[in-house]
Amino acid sequence: MPKIGMEEIRRRQLIEATIASIHAVGFSESSVSRIAAQAGVSAGIVHHYFEDKGELLEATLRQLGANLSASVVRRLRAAKSPIHRLMAVVDGNLGPELFTPEAVSAWLAFWSQVPTSPRLARIQKIIIERLHSNLVHALRPFVAAGEVQGVARDLACLIDGIWLRAALRPERPDGPDARRAAVDFIKHRLGAKVGALPWER
Repeated sequence: MPKIGMEEIRRRQLIEATIASIHAVGFSESSVSRIAAQAGVSAGIVHHYFEDKGELLEATLRQLGANLSASVVRRLRAAKSPIHRLMAVVDGNLGPELFTPEAVSAWLAFWSQVPTSPRLARIQKIIIERLHSNLVHALRPFVAAGEVQGVARDLACLIDGIWLRAALRPERPDGPDARRAAVDFIKHRLGAKVGALPWER
């Protein structure tokens, strides 16, 4: 395996600190100095690796998207059947390694900034398109060609809504409950075509 250089390690550390800061004090209060303190470094270190707060926030959203993509890809590689591939996409978006209080807070904060930030909007557009593409591909064995785009869109809206609801509730995100909601949608829309859905991750 290739070695990870100090620059990459430091950048990841600062991105993780950004996520933690957003969860703790919100997007607007997550200043460079606060993020630096969260990471245990000086503000100068932050500016050494990122030009400004905007670049750090952009890198953080990219990392959240990369984490999401890796979660889906890992599950798809292990999938043995069409229904397992569909559930791999669902589980990849709701997996316990992603569906955490910190990540939920960060996603909600970034979504709120997308309408006024072209840089963040471009990244979010890629993330949305990737989810839609993955769902369309996974749904094709079960849905007619003329309907698959709509079903994929609706399932993506459900997944996004689950994340939004989790961000607005004081309780810790409930991964199993979120998965049940997705499974219920799939059963309702696809019916007997999907057979018995795999519950084990």
